[in-house]
Amino acid sequence: MKRVVRFALLVVTVSFLASCATTGPKFLEYQTQMASSKPELGRIYFYRPSSFGAALRPDVLLNGEKVGEAIAWGFFYIDRPPGEYVAVTSTEVTRKASFILEKGQTRYIKFSVSMGFFVGHVYGKLVDESVALSEIRDCRYTGGKSTE
Repeated sequence: MKRVVRFALLVVTVSFLASCATTGPKFLEYQTQMASSKPELGRIYFYRPSSFGAALRPDVLLNGEKVGEAIAWGFFYIDRPPGEYVAVTSTEVTRKASFILEKGQTRYIKFSVSMGFFVGHVYGKLVDESVALSEIRDCRYTGGKSTE
């Protein structure tokens, strides 16, 4: 019985670590490579500064297009033209965050996890730049569709 418990604990630990964004550079290390070459676009950062519910990695859809995944301790960004946007994640329920992006503007969508009936719910929320920059600093780049 003791072996079974140890094996289960090992599987859970390995799954947890594999689910976290452990490979890409941290935000502060990658920041210099993220300069926008198109001033007519705006930039949207998506980030998840927590390991709670790390096994959950829902797709992130922006106006119906998959642009990345909400990965624990991960971030990605995309450049888009000004307009109205809806960021969507789905686990057992669908969550939406709506916002307007202006020319040259930077927006930040933070993903958090709440308890669900069967699995957790990953939801996005628009946050102010000052809050986002303090929370995203230890997140690692996970990729994403960066330009329009």
